[in-house]
Amino acid sequence: GGHHPVQEGEVFNTRYQALRKLGCGAFATVWLCQDMRRKKHVAVKVLKSRESFAEAAQDEVALLRCVSSMKKKDRAGENIVCLLDDFRMIGENGFHILLLRVLQFWALGPSLQCLMGNYAARGLPLPFVKKSLQQVLAGLHFLHQRCRIIHADIKPENVLLYGRDKSLQRLLADTLDCSQRTDLRLKGQGDDLGNRLEESDLMSIEVKIADLGSACWTYKPFSKEIQTQPYRALEVLLGLDYGTPADIWSTGCLAFEMATGECLFDPQPGKYFSRDDDHVARIIELLGRIPPQIAFSWNKATKFFNRPGALLRISRLSPRSLHSILLDRHHWAKHQVTPFASFLLPALQYAPERRATAAQCLQHAWLS
Repeated sequence: GGHHPVQEGEVFNTRYQALRKLGCGAFATVWLCQDMRRKKHVAVKVLKSRESFAEAAQDEVALLRCVSSMKKKDRAGENIVCLLDDFRMIGENGFHILLLRVLQFWALGPSLQCLMGNYAARGLPLPFVKKSLQQVLAGLHFLHQRCRIIHADIKPENVLLYGRDKSLQRLLADTLDCSQRTDLRLKGQGDDLGNRLEESDLMSIEVKIADLGSACWTYKPFSKEIQTQPYRALEVLLGLDYGTPADIWSTGCLAFEMATGECLFDPQPGKYFSRDDDHVARIIELLGRIPPQIAFSWNKATKFFNRPGALLRISRLSPRSLHSILLDRHHWAKHQVTPFASFLLPALQYAPERRATAAQCLQHAWLS
């Protein structure tokens, strides 16, 4: 990559003026631009110049085309952000520029990450958690079944909040400061409610899955390493084949985090073990020993295990059940714990073929 060629105010490709940076990742930066010819706002994704990125961009365009054509036929596609009606590659001084013309650009709000950050680590109201998860799962069902696509990076930053009406949209933008954790108290006494989200506002927010930058076809995974670490499925950690169930594992992690304000797995490297070692250890502590046929089903397994169920570098595990975490650490009432655990655990099944599908999760009584 090196230095990015685009700066605010800069005009590139003679047609697009960069207004502000919308986001940046490992491979690309997305800019809000003015299309000077059509007098419209567009989003332009500027990819770092490397052949492999150009190829990834072609893949991303193919995935986006598939999603947008399927959305025309299927209402379930509403839960996927694909506000793109035009994809073109325009090469520019060694950088590959992928043009995404964006419709309803301003309709998209901040991410779930921002909302959670503003709740000062105590979890979001459960009715909102359930409603949001229904929408995320409906989006995944559409991606998995209709499009044959694995999202491969479900996490709070990739779930965007969307307000149907303008005033809610403005409230979202004004209330949620993504740069810092502020304590957003719902309906605080004596508060100036002009800049507070009420629980009723919260329930009229919709969520949509965004960012297909890491996505791949179910029949053609592009990479062995997918997903952001805390949300990474066991099979991906162990270097095994993965499919759509990997997204469900991430959604289980997301559900726990939304409901409690805390990461389900937040692995850290130690002096004698890696972050991956710690991750596998934390999974075993919560969900029990990994069956040998999974633990040893691929040669990377020797990286973690010295004999069935025993970790190589971490000997002392402190098992704790999901029930006890919710009861003791998060002070949930007993009647809340059992239904939530029975929703969550099928999404965290070790064997991908036994893990709940998006459709099965949607049918669970806890969500209704």
